[in-house]
Amino acid sequence: MNKKLQFLLLGLVCFNVGAQVKQEIFESFKLQERRNVSYYFPEDYSEEKKYPLLVVLDAEYLFDLVVANAKFQSRLDRMPQVIVVGVGQAENDIRLEDCAHEEFSGLPSDKGKMFYEFLGTELIPYLETSYNIAPFKMFVGYDITANFGNYYLFKDRSLFNSYVSISPTLATEMENRVPERLSALEQVIFYNLIVEKEPSDDRQRILQMNHSINSITKESLHYFFDEYESADHSSIAAYGIGKAFDNVFKIFRPISPAEYKSEILTSEEPVFNYLENRYSTIEKLFGFQKPVELNDIMAIYAACRKKEDYESLKPLAELCKKEYPDTMMGFYFEGEYYEEIGEPKKAFKTFEKAFQMQEIDFLTKDMALEKIDALKADFGY
Repeated sequence: MNKKLQFLLLGLVCFNVGAQVKQEIFESFKLQERRNVSYYFPEDYSEEKKYPLLVVLDAEYLFDLVVANAKFQSRLDRMPQVIVVGVGQAENDIRLEDCAHEEFSGLPSDKGKMFYEFLGTELIPYLETSYNIAPFKMFVGYDITANFGNYYLFKDRSLFNSYVSISPTLATEMENRVPERLSALEQVIFYNLIVEKEPSDDRQRILQMNHSINSITKESLHYFFDEYESADHSSIAAYGIGKAFDNVFKIFRPISPAEYKSEILTSEEPVFNYLENRYSTIEKLFGFQKPVELNDIMAIYAACRKKEDYESLKPLAELCKKEYPDTMMGFYFEGEYYEEIGEPKKAFKTFEKAFQMQEIDFLTKDMALEKIDALKADFGY
């Protein structure tokens, strides 16, 4: 099949990104089938930004749940905006064929191998070449489709950075193979295992897998096991998806009061390092730079004052000039830095600059004027 013809087939899924949710027919060369695929793009999708990709199987059941949680959490800045693609598998119970495995080996059946290639070499690459997809990708599956996601761990490099495995029906030996592979992988992996507490055929094997993964001590592995006593096998997805997003995107959220007290104030490192490391980690994990939250800047500023770490005020001021260039924040913090290190003349001139700029948060022109008047009174400037 030549590339031009393949492009024409893939072109059938093209649509106006202004549409928030769209369902299309995807012509798959690998499967030799036409598949129902659903897409969600943020309302303000921009060519200037990159978006993590969430791949959802069992789309008839899970797609709307994933989209609703993603929209809710991203609006509250608890996770980045994302693109979601969902593959329909309910018609004629085709999920059983897509995700079937050989009983003895536990490996995908012939149709399973083709479905594996469909996701990895057709659907995802098409989205990567057509839209601004960030390097970070998440897989979401339920029951037999949750088990299927594990096969992508066994590539030389895992196709997905994050797995949400909801009440999986495990293939042969998967309770041993998954922990072994997670232990061997060097890349950063988030693995969420979400289960109901009621008895099931796979429960003991799942608990065994949980025990084995829990014993792995690697900084690159972020493992979460969430068990819900009130859930059953049908409701478990609704219980687990929001918690999984909380687990994976914790570092993306604004600094909380609890984090401020337990991690920033107790750290022996310079206060500014905490902010710098946080945003560097976000960029490495998700593949794009996140603008620095005003909330986070104010938390670091408060910690600088609380811990009397005045040296951190200087890099914090430079960051504010870059992130909030029209406001007085950068020059005000720089003025306080000079004030604290005993440079009153520089402090005076810097507070004068702050006075001429826009107010922001609790910082007002009156505060800058008070600093200027106090320096005049003390040193006669």
